Amino acid sequence: MPMPSSSSEARLLRFAVFEVDLAAGELRKNGARIRLQEQPFQVLATLLEHAGQVVTRDDLRQKIWPADTFVDFDHSLNTAINKIREALGDSASSPRFVETLARRGYRFIAPVDSAAAVPVPSNALNGVPAARAPSQTVLHPELHVPLPHRGLVRILFALIQVMYLSFYLNALYHLHDVDRVGDQFLPGWGALAIMVAVLVTGPVGIPLRFYLLSAVAFDFRKLGVTFRRLFPFVLALDQLWAVAPFLLLPQIGVGLAFAATAALLYVPFSERTLVRMAYSQSS
Repeated sequence: MPMPSSSSEARLLRFAVFEVDLAAGELRKNGARIRLQEQPFQVLATLLEHAGQVVTRDDLRQKIWPADTFVDFDHSLNTAINKIREALGDSASSPRFVETLARRGYRFIAPVDSAAAVPVPSNALNGVPAARAPSQTVLHPELHVPLPHRGLVRILFALIQVMYLSFYLNALYHLHDVDRVGDQFLPGWGALAIMVAVLVTGPVGIPLRFYLLSAVAFDFRKLGVTFRRLFPFVLALDQLWAVAPFLLLPQIGVGLAFAATAALLYVPFSERTLVRMAYSQSS
């Protein structure tokens, strides 16, 4: 790793939830250090210093692999890029950070915040511990909101699935009451349509909710990608069941039924946001 500079200024480069300390030779995610070998770190540092620009393979060879170094340069560079992507949770096919330009080189495509002048107290340079700097708010890389605690987000998402499960099971268990309420307010074909909707969407929704519950319980890292594919179906199902409070119309009244339905109409979008908070595209 590069040796810390004796300068009173430490150079930091920040992008998404990551921070690169060029002086200390460290890559950190949300303050936690990520192990990265020397050559991959030097490649990353070079790309960050030229963020938005194409850095050719020859440029990297001249800067990091001296002419008198007898190595397979192509293999070493490819390995370094792969290690960088692994550390950042990036993908070559859909890059968020390091983009490959065929037969040319690489380009760092994420916005980089350069904190080029962070004063280091003189007592720290003399080996005396300095006071800890106040913690900075870390933003989510996609939503640009303060990064939440993943455990809390997953619990909220799981509770929503439990809520819908209770809707399905309760409606199927009290099917005669559903028929009675539907016949009271929508006699004839309307009551029959309600019964058919409950009988079709309830049994379909139960395995869906159990799948989402198990996925979040076992922290399935591809849940973000999977839920995006399922979202159109989840949205249609949830919008249909948003009228579930009207099945309790005799007990709660029209006003409360409308209020509960209005809240439930927003729930599928809340689910999508919670999944994005806990499972980014690079998960």
